[in-house]
Amino acid sequence: MIDLTTLARWLVAPAEHEHLEFKEAKQQYDTTKLLRYCVALANEGGGHVVLGVSDKPPRRVVGTQAFAALTDLNKIKAHIVEKLRIRVDAIELAHPDGRVLIFEVPSRPVGQPLDFEGAYQHCSLMYVTNQRMSNQSLRLRFGLV
Repeated sequence: MIDLTTLARWLVAPAEHEHLEFKEAKQQYDTTKLLRYCVALANEGGGHVVLGVSDKPPRRVVGTQAFAALTDLNKIKAHIVEKLRIRVDAIELAHPDGRVLIFEVPSRPVGQPLDFEGAYQHCSLMYVTNQRMSNQSLRLRFGLV
């Protein structure tokens, strides 16, 4: 269960990693970027995108208004399912310094790398290319050989 104690532990982590990504997103957050991070995290075995927290250490809660209305939050969750075919949970935390929104991304299905618009995102390859990778490249990259 993700709660304020979990968030406090994440805030003091020395660095982001392939399972944890922080974004300030004070007012809003780009849906396409969120989808790409979800794909990258799923391809790494799952993880969390945390909105409303400063990107760089020392990390602090800055609050976010991204997807603030319940209808907006439900729409983005449905959009993720529609585009990526995975269910991503969204958890809202009421921190004393502002609202924090956490997207909990599951691992990709075994043997099935996820893509977004033909691009197979991977944390170490994030935004390097938006071109489709060959089947052989995918097998090598995701250890399916």
